[in-house]
Parts: sequence; C-alpha cells; structure tokens
Amino acid sequence: MAMLKITAKGQVTLRRELLKHLGVGPGDTVSVEPLPDGGVALRPVPRSGHISDVFGMFRAEGGPCLSIEEMNRIAAEGWAGKR
Repeated sequence: MAMLKITAKGQVTLRRELLKHLGVGPGDTVSVEPLPDGGVALRPVPRSGHISDVFGMFRAEGGPCLSIEEMNRIAAEGWAGKR
C-alpha cells in the first residue's frame, strides 16, 4: 500500500508505481469517485482524441494554408540551404 502526503495546497503526488499500474503519465487524466465508506476510487480516463484534432494547430491566425506539395518544396529548399 502506498502512503501519500497531502501538501499545504491540498495536493497529492502519486508514486511512479501507482501511475504505472494505472497506465497513465504526464498530461493524462484520472477520475476520482467518492465511495460510501469514505474511500475513493481512482481510475484512468481513456484518451478520446482523434488524429484530426491536430490539424491546423501550427497555423498562425490569418496565416496562409499550405498544401502538402508546398510544404515538401519548402522543406526540400531548407535542406538544400536555399532558405
């Protein structure tokens, strides 16, 4: 059984072995459900993201949209020292 200390802010840090058991890491989410006996149930929340969520994340607001061909051309020019 792992013992956890509560900080002045009311936070706890989960031990590495517990995180591994839950299958979670930095950026993941866990749910905490109060139980009738005063305990809590801690469960990992499955990731629900889709690969399409990242589309457009690097585009500047009002910036141009580039095709794959344009991106490939720019990358090739960069590697060739032309940019």
